[in-house]
Amino acid sequence: MDIRTARPDELPLLPPIERASGEPFRDFGMPEIADDDPMPLSALAGLHVWVAVDPHPMAWIAVEVLTEDRAAHVEQVCVHPDHARRGIGAALLDHVGRWAAARGLDALTLTTFRDIPWNGPYYRRLGFHEVADLSPGLTVVVAAEAARGLDPATRVCLRRSLP
Repeated sequence: MDIRTARPDELPLLPPIERASGEPFRDFGMPEIADDDPMPLSALAGLHVWVAVDPHPMAWIAVEVLTEDRAAHVEQVCVHPDHARRGIGAALLDHVGRWAAARGLDALTLTTFRDIPWNGPYYRRLGFHEVADLSPGLTVVVAAEAARGLDPATRVCLRRSLP
């Protein structure tokens, strides 16, 4: 497996991976999340996107730099279920962490569902902790999520400091 910057011609390959990676939400009683539209290609084109390939994309991560927070915010990380539980998501997060640290950023941040049993423990194992007081950048992220219909009470903001 190789992790590299996504090429423009690969961006259309990413929404099917996102759809497939959302299917576990259906089994958890959140079909609206499983059925949610994937991130638009226009949005992906405006973010930093990396793919895990072998030889084709099987997972991806999209990141926005929150300048005011000095953080790389993970907008989306998706691993196709056929390739799950192999450390690919963790490898993508570590890759982005090295990229962010090399640019002088202090942290990785992300938001996720608070009550999904696999989310919190997974991210905590990877060194993330819950943010109690939202930074300016995370405040904007949470407001944008709310505008898209995600209830902030169901979400949690997580942060991992970088070396």
